[in-house]
Amino acid sequence: MIYIDTKDCLDQTENFAIEEFALRHLDANEMYVMFYRMHPTVIVGKNQNTLAEINQAYIEAHDIPVLRRLSGGGAVYNDQGNISFSIITKDDGASFNNFERFTKPVIDALIELGVDAKLSGRNDIEIAGRKISGNAQFATGGRLYSHGTLLFDVNLANVEKALRVNPLKLQAKGVKSVRSRVTNIREHLREDMDIHTFQQVLLQSIFQTTEIPTYVFSEEDWLQIRTIQKERYRNWDWNYGKSPKFNVKNEQKFSGGLVEMQFQVEKGRITTAQIFGDFFATGDIKVVENKLLGVTYTREALDAFLEKIDVPLYFGKVTKEELRTIIFQ
Repeated sequence: MIYIDTKDCLDQTENFAIEEFALRHLDANEMYVMFYRMHPTVIVGKNQNTLAEINQAYIEAHDIPVLRRLSGGGAVYNDQGNISFSIITKDDGASFNNFERFTKPVIDALIELGVDAKLSGRNDIEIAGRKISGNAQFATGGRLYSHGTLLFDVNLANVEKALRVNPLKLQAKGVKSVRSRVTNIREHLREDMDIHTFQQVLLQSIFQTTEIPTYVFSEEDWLQIRTIQKERYRNWDWNYGKSPKFNVKNEQKFSGGLVEMQFQVEKGRITTAQIFGDFFATGDIKVVENKLLGVTYTREALDAFLEKIDVPLYFGKVTKEELRTIIFQ
């Protein structure tokens, strides 16, 4: 077993690129362990609709990056108070979906620290019914990684603010809010410590030694890591454009009339657009609908679109500023 030291990099695009590089290119017969932290970031699962999972207004106001990971599962909000762990190993045909195997070393370490942690449900680690870790996996080419969060000292109020959580998930858990479902590990430690000490204790517990064998990246390694980082994790088409096809319906009554916009979005771009309402205008609204086709469904792109059209011609007394409030929500 070998440790991959990310040097406490807080750029999650780099951390994900390191993780993917290790999965695809390092010794297939070796097991690797890595930890990573990050600036405030929202991460969505591979098969999720990004825009359906996030509170876009909050994300934009606080300049929070949104990234898609290779593994499945649900959306999470992380900040510097979270430590994520990843175990990269050979796919033996029996380990995928075996979350107990990969979470046990972490749970054992937590128990040593006085934390009554246990695996719960499909892929969570909990303390007294409150979640401290969600886990996911990805397999390819005979290799897999199993990675998970560890909420050590996260700003839990921001979890609710950043995510648009499906209420069915909360109803299934029998609770009323995201905040009541999660807790921080630090609150449950026998003795308080900072996050760096906590990580070191975890590392030594997993390796059962203070002499941790560590992989050193070569210049060629870093070239490949930077390529992965640029082509996937800093790529809008991956983070947003990979979202499944979805429909949008935005409607609002203004002094100049009712406006209803219906879009179908596929691979992050508008593929059909329909605009209805009781506003008075001389222009043919079909012109606007046709111009919307192919526009990326982002606030920035749609703001730029509104700047290019003659709003009074097509929407009468409905203003550009009013349209901006409903064209992207």
